[in-house]
Amino acid sequence: MDFSPLMHALAAVTVQCLCGLKWGRWGVGGALGALWFIAREQTQAEYRWIALFGHGKRANMPWWGGFDWQVWNMASLLDWLVPVIACTLVWLLSRALRQKSAIKQGAQSKVV
Repeated sequence: MDFSPLMHALAAVTVQCLCGLKWGRWGVGGALGALWFIAREQTQAEYRWIALFGHGKRANMPWWGGFDWQVWNMASLLDWLVPVIACTLVWLLSRALRQKSAIKQGAQSKVV
């Protein structure tokens, strides 16, 4: 079994948590972490296109080469999709906890 999607998700969520805990910017941290792996997989897809259709020369690749469905497989899709989903879930959790905290503080201020 290929564990790289889980390792990528762990790395992306780590970046997200660092940004979220230090600056409170959970969405920005998640975007940074997830975009790193999106860009990485896009680059690898371009190299696969060059190897399959470009005769080993980068100059032969059109601008859309990395988007060609023929060079993507399930493993490469999961390598960026799992980090995106993980960061989205952490961001949603941080939002829910922040809203719960705000509601709790609002209720306490009304009591006093």
